[in-house]
Amino acid sequence: MRETLIVLGLFVLAVALRSARGTGLRKLGALTFLAASFLMLYYLTGSLAAGWAGAVVWLFLPWIELLTRIRRMRLPVENRLTQRPIPNPSFFPNAPEAAAAMEEAGFEHVSDCGWEWDGMRQFFRLYWHPEERAVSAVCLCEQSDVAFAFITITSHDCEGRIWRTTNFPFAPTLRCPPDVRWNHVPCGKNCFHQILADHRQYLTRLSIPADQLRIPDPEAIENSIEEEMRRQVEHNLASGIIRLTGDGHFQYSRRGLFFLWGQFLKDMVRFC
Repeated sequence: MRETLIVLGLFVLAVALRSARGTGLRKLGALTFLAASFLMLYYLTGSLAAGWAGAVVWLFLPWIELLTRIRRMRLPVENRLTQRPIPNPSFFPNAPEAAAAMEEAGFEHVSDCGWEWDGMRQFFRLYWHPEERAVSAVCLCEQSDVAFAFITITSHDCEGRIWRTTNFPFAPTLRCPPDVRWNHVPCGKNCFHQILADHRQYLTRLSIPADQLRIPDPEAIENSIEEEMRRQVEHNLASGIIRLTGDGHFQYSRRGLFFLWGQFLKDMVRFC
């Protein structure tokens, strides 16, 4: 009974830590899950090897999805944004508030558009601000029964580099080109005004003055998103993360599956 209570107590503690706001506490929660799994197998078998196997198996769980759904994915090399109606706001908590906050901050609405990636639908509500020299977006993603929303704020400098602040909750599934820099803030930070302040601080920290940033062209924002995606696909083809299938699509290579495994592990530990 004592061993059972210890394992149950560790699992309850792990769940509590994973629900905490602090990143450090959430990481400690991940380690607590591993400790609980180790002790559960150790108490059941009396073997240290079985205990370690119980802990390590969590690290290989992503391969179930990697070797089934993701290995069969075929994604278009050339994908175009199309005008889309606004999805039902009830599926995307905080998205209407974020859009309203963008307008409060002086950002002007540009368009509502989206595209599909092998069953995953992405919707963008795009805004721009000439004085901030930035483009902001509320991004909505739907895949099967999973839906989530996140915010991005993007600035382009005169040399063509892209500086982006986002509360996107996952690690990127493709490598970013060297001229694209991401500033990740916690996914629990949903207030646009706070994310905008983080973006300003990010540019200040990197010593990028406002006069080195380009004023966005609202007519070219969608083309800019498409061009950035094309360059990202080309960069990952050159890196061997993806490979062409010969029918206008690409899929993840063996190296790409290991890259995604590493990204999955980051998400398991980081959890926002």
